[in-house]
Amino acid sequence: MSISDRVGPLGLGPARGSRERGSSGQGAEGPALDLALGRLREALLPSTGKLRPPWPFPLGAAPWPPSVPRPPKRPDLGVNYATDWARRYPVRLARAAWTELVTRPLMAAIAQPSTEGLDRFESTEAPVIFAANHSSHLDTPLLLSVLPERFRHKVVTLGAADYFFDSRAKAIYFAFSVNAVPIERVKVSRSSADRAQALIEEGWNLLIFPEGGRSPDGWGQPHRGGAAWLAARSGRPIVPVHIQGTGRLLPRGAKRLYVGRTKVTFGWPLYPDLPARQLVGRLEDAIAALADEAATDWWSARRRAAQGATPPLTGPDASAWRRAWALGPSPKDRARRRSPASAKRWPAGYGS
Repeated sequence: MSISDRVGPLGLGPARGSRERGSSGQGAEGPALDLALGRLREALLPSTGKLRPPWPFPLGAAPWPPSVPRPPKRPDLGVNYATDWARRYPVRLARAAWTELVTRPLMAAIAQPSTEGLDRFESTEAPVIFAANHSSHLDTPLLLSVLPERFRHKVVTLGAADYFFDSRAKAIYFAFSVNAVPIERVKVSRSSADRAQALIEEGWNLLIFPEGGRSPDGWGQPHRGGAAWLAARSGRPIVPVHIQGTGRLLPRGAKRLYVGRTKVTFGWPLYPDLPARQLVGRLEDAIAALADEAATDWWSARRRAAQGATPPLTGPDASAWRRAWALGPSPKDRARRRSPASAKRWPAGYGS
């Protein structure tokens, strides 16, 4: 038997059938040669499965000095997840088809949205920053489904890096379906701010939730400064948005999705003619006025805004049961879930 028959076509192991022939007594060198080949294979094929160069440095890779600690491997998830692929033209075409054929029909069937105020920013030039309240995972697909077409397919959603990008499957799904990019929400991150600023400069509209996360009880939370800071830095206007009803259909922590009516109200664009700190309060007041308008009517909401009596987004300062009652019908009541938005008991009882 020749050596080539013993080592196989690549020289890294015995050829097919050679072990059987060796064990039958053809040649006394069989066990010794198998042992030598096994050691050669271990030397050339480490545990990684890649060929190890048999020659030393400088012909091969230099060994890592034992006294120098190796740098930590940079994670490729979370805020470091690269989403550039999701904004390439083929992926954009696929996402546009997904939005038109899946997201919009699904939201029309589940959330049954009505819209107000689309004419308030129809003459505004893109890019803009859409800033909305946040109470449900339905908020993003619902808002994307009702935006005018010139904005709908050119929106980047700023998503929490620690939630939407903590696994590869979730990162790929959200980057594709809603064009999400990771941002830090638990600490200040210059990389997140620079990424958002670069997207605006490329002509992308941004969708951001200034509260930093979904409402735990259905009422609004104090706003953070991300949207205002981006507007002040880029010079682009903020379009305030109020989304009503999604918290009843899929509240935070819910395991069941309900069907009902929702309402999306857009406000007049807010231009960054104020410092970022003052713009935060102005944005929060604008969304609160939109919430008042959605719950009552435009005239009553404008009168309260002029008097400085707009009900706050954070709800009444009362006990937990009173705050829950003021939110309106429970989503478990099918008949009331389909009731119009005017069934909300707030701000009708505000100040009483």
